[in-house]
Order: sequence, then C-alpha cells, then structure tokens
Amino acid sequence: MSDLLRRPLVEITALLARKELSPVELMEATLARIEVVNPLLNAFVALRPREALVADARAAEARLARGEGRPLEGIPLGVKDLEDVGGMVTTRGSVPFKDNVAPCDSVQVERLRAAGAIVVGKTNAPEFGYTAITKNLLFGATRNPWNPERTPGGSSGGSSAAIAGSMVSLATASDGGGSIRIPATFTGCFGHKPSYGRIPHGPEELWPMDDTAVVGPLTRSVEDAALHMDVTVGAHPLDPNSLPHPGLSYRQVLARLPDGLRIGFSPDLGYAVVQSDVAEVVGEAAHVFEQLGHAVEFVKGGPPEPGRDWGLMGVFQLLGRLDEFLPHRESEFGRGFINSVKLGVQMTPPRFAAFRRRREELNRWCAEIFERYDLLLTPTVPYDPPAAKGPLLAEIEGRTQPEANVGSFTMPFNLSWHPAATVRAGFSKARLPVGLQIVGPRHRDDLVLQAAYAFEQVRPWAHDWPEL
Repeated sequence: MSDLLRRPLVEITALLARKELSPVELMEATLARIEVVNPLLNAFVALRPREALVADARAAEARLARGEGRPLEGIPLGVKDLEDVGGMVTTRGSVPFKDNVAPCDSVQVERLRAAGAIVVGKTNAPEFGYTAITKNLLFGATRNPWNPERTPGGSSGGSSAAIAGSMVSLATASDGGGSIRIPATFTGCFGHKPSYGRIPHGPEELWPMDDTAVVGPLTRSVEDAALHMDVTVGAHPLDPNSLPHPGLSYRQVLARLPDGLRIGFSPDLGYAVVQSDVAEVVGEAAHVFEQLGHAVEFVKGGPPEPGRDWGLMGVFQLLGRLDEFLPHRESEFGRGFINSVKLGVQMTPPRFAAFRRRREELNRWCAEIFERYDLLLTPTVPYDPPAAKGPLLAEIEGRTQPEANVGSFTMPFNLSWHPAATVRAGFSKARLPVGLQIVGPRHRDDLVLQAAYAFEQVRPWAHDWPEL
C-alpha cells in the first residue's frame, strides 16, 4: 500500500473509478502513513477525527458503487493552514489565532470537496505565509522529505512535504511571491501559480486589495495539476477579481502544445545570483525544448528587482490587518514576523507612488517579452533548500544575494499576474531537487501546463519520491 501512496493523483482516481481500490482502503492507508511519517516531517498540524474520515470514505465508496462517483471521489485532501475548512481551526501559524474556527470552507476547498475530495487535515505554514521557510511558534518546523535537515520551502511547505512524503496526493497551496513554486521546487513536486483570478479567493474578512496572491495546485504530476484546475476554476461572486471559466478542460488539452514555439531563457533576470550547479542543471533542462522542436533564445537584462517593493507592500497590508493586536499582544507573534510587519509604517505616499511606477516598468518589460516570445524560462529558485529552521541565504558562493533572495525569479510574476509553473529539472550536487520555471502570457494557463507536460514526458519524475 505504501507504493500506492507514492503514485500521482490521476492514477489513484483511476484505481478508485475502476473499483480496484476502495476509498476506505485508501483512507486507512493514508492515516497509517501519516502516523508513521508525520512525526519526522511535521507536514500535518491538525487532523479530522478518524471516525469522521472513515465515515466519509464509506460514503464515497457507496457513491462509486452506485455509479455516481465524482472526479476526486474518495481522495484524501490536505488543506494549507492559511485556508479555511468549515468547523476546523485556521491558525495561520500564529498563536493569537490558535482558536480561530472557520465558519465555512474557502471557495477552493468547497469546490474540491464538491468534486469528491475528503479533507484529512491542515498542513503547516509559516506565520501568515510571510517567509519561504515553514516554521512557526505553534507547530515548529516542517522538514523536507529529500533531506529532513532542510526546509521544504514555504509558505506551502506543509503541503509540499505531505505530497513528496507520500502522505496525500492532493493538498491545497497558495502563492503570493513564490509560495507554490518555491516549495514545489524544494521537494521535487510540480507547482502551478495560475493567472491572477483563475481560481477564486474567499470568503475574505477584508476586501482583497493585495492583488499578488493566488491559490493553485502543488502536485506530483502536471496532469494532477490540470485535474485540480478543472474542478476549481471559474468566477465566484465573493471574489471581485475572479475570472470566468476558461471554456476548456486543462486536462484534455495537455498534449496539444503548439509546434515551433519561440521561447526565451533568462538565467538571472538581470539581477539574481544563482548557485552554480543549480544554474547548470536549469540551463541544460532548457535545451529540452530545443529537442522538442522549439526555438530557445537567451534573454539579456530583466525587469526591476522586486524584493523591497513586494515586501513593503505586503507588510503594509498585514499591519492593517493585525494593528488591533499591537502592542498589547505583540509578544505572542514570532519576533522576526512581527518586526517585519511593523515596518509597514514606512509606507508613505511617495513610496507607494514609486512602487506603482516600478510595477508599471515590470508590466512593460513583460509586455515586450511576450511580444517576442511565447514562453519564458528561468530557474525557479536560485539555490538549494536552506536548513529546516533557516535562515534564508544572504549570499551564494561568496556572492551577495539581492533583496528578493529566494523569490528572485518568482516574485515578478505575482506582481505581473502571469501564469508560472515549476517542473523538476534535475538535482543539485547535494542531491536536492532543482526547478525550471515556465512563464506564459496572461490567462494562458493552458499553454504553460502544455509546456510543462511536454517537458515531463521527456524528463518524467512523477513516480520518483524519497524513501523515508
């Protein structure tokens, strides 16, 4: 049964549909695996009662027996602890929110459940998702299945560790500056940051002014991610930025990558510092698209470096959300987190105007890139996963990292709203996964997924997971 849990989601759904596997058997195996592996990885931080999970699995089994199975019928689901499951606590990795019971599901969770998925529990995340290392005062650090001394990344680190650690084949994730793509890279998974608005947010406590964060799939294979997208996309009245349904099935069009694409490859976006062996692996992986008959061309220069703008805007908005807790409950937050949040007072009208100006520069750079190219390739993350408890790296091989650091390649496309995915390009000298990022024009999630799928056919990884 442990081999079963290492399989891609689409293979498990096929077994269930053919009745070669029962949802009860799958749930029992999942819970047994979590019991054995989670003490090492700390991916799950809360589980629903076993009795409820088995009852849900029996109900799924009955629907399959009646021929009423849905696309994800009986599939165990992990939910990132920044996202709501009705009746469960959403702590956001923060002590002041340790009793914050959600009144209802998020839109994404609601749609995954409507497709048949069964929520098993919540996966760990850094406090309010503010960093690329998953640790917090409530639950401690989450560890990477490829090397438990390293981080699985963040902020979707609990979800990435749960998938790469073969606990579940489906878990939710979100990405405001790289929080799907960074942990997917660090754990060798596939991660897709959809176009902004493609999968709805919400319900939200505050009107969503922070227009960089999206929810989306972090999976074992590209086809798994396409299935996730198929059951979650489409507009919702509670998300004013949500996009209409694309009018296609991402899964059905995966194999239809157009011929003769023009593809740009930027090894550094003009400012990033990349670990030398990571750069070598990514550069070699980019040539796969030449083998597939596409034209790959080096791109010189890049957009404005986004780190300081991205960071200040994020903490400014978080400060507004958490101001009621300050100063009388300040000591309950992680020190590094709350000190960063308090920097939000540095946002002034001139700084806000400068931020908007540089974001427009980024927008123009992206417009020029996608006028010349159909796709853009970059490294996903510039270096190997740091230690499980951090810190992020200030320099690489004696070279100082820019402000953006771990998000050097991911942040720009949150600010620009372009879809971007990461595929497993290979391994570094430390035998840790390395990611290649594929970026596409706005709203062309189909093209990005097609390119990722074509790469995966040449360099398959979906059955290659660490033994624990």
